[in-house]
Amino acid sequence: MIDILAAAGSAGAAPAWTGWILPLGMLLILWFLIIRPQMRQQKAHRERVAGLKKGDEVVTAGGLVGKITKVDDNFVHVELAKGMTVKAVRSTIGEVLNAKPAPAAND
Repeated sequence: MIDILAAAGSAGAAPAWTGWILPLGMLLILWFLIIRPQMRQQKAHRERVAGLKKGDEVVTAGGLVGKITKVDDNFVHVELAKGMTVKAVRSTIGEVLNAKPAPAAND
């Protein structure tokens, strides 16, 4: 009787690769729910910052709202009120308020 139980137990062993299914599935879910959307947001922010131009109304990461008066390589000059201009790092621009959508390309 013991020989029959021992033979039945060893015959039903799963292949070793099945132990990787759960971790790979979790990584796949992590990729599509967290990493990929964050990469899209970062790309959109880089494009917004690269497209800054004089006259754009922007919001900084600190919550200041103003109009860009000068654009340098690493800095932008933002006019918060008449005669009050501050120098801000380009990457701290959070949002462009008067952004116009790019025209759709006809492929």
